[in-house]
Formats: sequence, C-alpha cells, structure tokens
Amino acid sequence: MRIDTARLSPAERLLWSHGVVEPGQIDLEAIANACGARVVHRHLDGCEARLVASAEQAVISVNTAGGYEGRRRFSLAHELAHWICDRKTGSFQCAKEVIGPQNAEAKSVEAHANAYASQLILPDYLVVPWAHGKRTNLDAAKTLANDFNASLTAAAIKLAKRATTPACIVCHNQSRLLWHQRNGAFPSEFFVLGELHQETDAFGIAFGAATGLSRPRKEPADRWLSGGGAYRLTIESQSIKLPDGTVLTMLSLAK
Repeated sequence: MRIDTARLSPAERLLWSHGVVEPGQIDLEAIANACGARVVHRHLDGCEARLVASAEQAVISVNTAGGYEGRRRFSLAHELAHWICDRKTGSFQCAKEVIGPQNAEAKSVEAHANAYASQLILPDYLVVPWAHGKRTNLDAAKTLANDFNASLTAAAIKLAKRATTPACIVCHNQSRLLWHQRNGAFPSEFFVLGELHQETDAFGIAFGAATGLSRPRKEPADRWLSGGGAYRLTIESQSIKLPDGTVLTMLSLAK
C-alpha cells in the first residue's frame, strides 16, 4: 500500500506509525496504551468519557452506559485526542453533547478532538479507496460503519464529506432539525428546512415505530430545502431512526 505520508492528518500519521493498513487493525486501546494512556470501561455519572492526566501518564474512562459500541469507540478516540493534543490543558470530562462527528467543524478544543477522533476511526487514506465507485447513501454508510467498527452517524458524515456529488446529512427529532453537515459540492444557496415534511419517509419514521432503513427515494427537493429554486430540483433521500430516537437522513441532489 503506497501512501504519501506528507498528506496525512496527524491522526492518520499516528495510525500509519502503528502499521495500520486495513480497518481491522485500528485498535484504539492498544494505541492509547502505547501513548501512555490506560483505558478503563466503567459507569460514569454526568459524562460520556473522561481523561485524567498526570505528567506522562493518563487514564481514559469510557462510560459503559454510553450507548452502542460505535458510540463508545468514538468517545475513546475523543479522549485519546485530548491526551495527544491537549495534555498541557489538564484533564477533561466530556458530556454526550460535545462528543460526536457532527460537532467537528466548530473552532474549539472539543471540536478539534471530534475531528481528530473521526480520522482515528475512519482515516481518509483507508476510507477514500473503500468508497470509490460506491453510491452516497445510507446503505453504503451502514456497510462502511460495519467494516470500520464505527457509528452509522460518523460513517454517514464521512461518506458525505468525501463524496464528489452534492450530499448533505441531516438529523431531526419530531419537532425540529437538530444538526446538518453538507459537503463542499452542496450548493450554498440551499437551506435545510427546520421541520420534517409530512410526505417524506423520515416523517413516517420519526412518528412511527419503524427502525430499519428506508429505501433510497427520489422526491421534490423542496420537501427538504428552501432557496435557490429548490422546487425545480429532485433530491434522493434515505432515512433511519437512530438508537436515541432521532432520524438520520442522507440527502443527495440528483442530476
């Protein structure tokens, strides 16, 4: 496998230095131990994960009640990022609300840790060749999540961000839009609607008992977007209910 290491992010260089050339080799606990941090899985009150640092050693605690495995792995990667990048700042106690790939773009210490964690779990140098020739939808994101032992949310964001066609990830609850992430190809004149349209599959999932993936569906773009003549366009959507009850949707502008 040939890699231009000069193009790798700091997190990717760490993986490369540990000989990671395929997804199954990303052993976060082993990497943490090699970096001087011991990982403990335990019940935590009031936070999702915690870093206690002292000189050249640290303990990373991950909440055993912190959801599914992909979520706990992201929490571990987030605290490992703090240990590697922010150890001079002190210890960290990170709540569920600040840990997640959807919070990786703001300019803050927590956002930087999220971005670093995303690259530890889903490094571009492995994801980009994996995604070559695949469609940008949640079916592909689910397979990516399984192959890399990542959360579906992290995999969907990574897939959308690396797509060359206009793509956007949105997350809703029953009452409003919670967050969204768009890639560079997605037109800036469009704005994601603040509420789910009643004719979308996502609306039925949010208010119904369905838990599986909807089928990819082409529909009028103005069910999801406003501005820039969205009513003239067609969008492909695919949705799923996440374990916390919110609905995740991948949107791709059709040609």
